Formats: sequence, structure tokens, C-alpha cells
Amino acid sequence: MKIDWAALGSVFGVSLVATVALVGLFTLGITGLSRRERAVAQGGSAGLAVTGAYTCFAACAAAVGYGIYLIVA
Repeated sequence: MKIDWAALGSVFGVSLVATVALVGLFTLGITGLSRRERAVAQGGSAGLAVTGAYTCFAACAAAVGYGIYLIVA
């Protein structure tokens, strides 16, 4: 059996970058929602933060859906 180390390294690199990007997007979404909570506590509004948070969560859901599509197809 021969292992293609270049292909294995490529898969490792792509999966590492995708994982870090997905976790980063989710973290930005959580941060946006916490900014909304802070703004509401201070009597303000944080519409842009909420919109950004929901956009980040939608991008995370799209990435997960695309991953599932790739596995099934």
C-alpha cells in the first residue's frame, strides 16, 4: 500500500482552514448577539450587530449544509 502524503497534507490543510474559518464565523455571531444584549441593557439599539450576527450564523449553516451535501453526493 502506498500513501499519497501530498494529498493527505492537502486534505489536512484545507480541513484545518475550513474549521478555523467556521469557528471564527460562529464566534463573530456570538459576539454580535452579546453586543445586542449590552446595547439593550444600556437602553440603545444594535441593529447592525444583530444583522451581522445572523449573517454569520447563516454562513455557518450554509457551510455545514454544503459539507453534508459533499458527503452525501
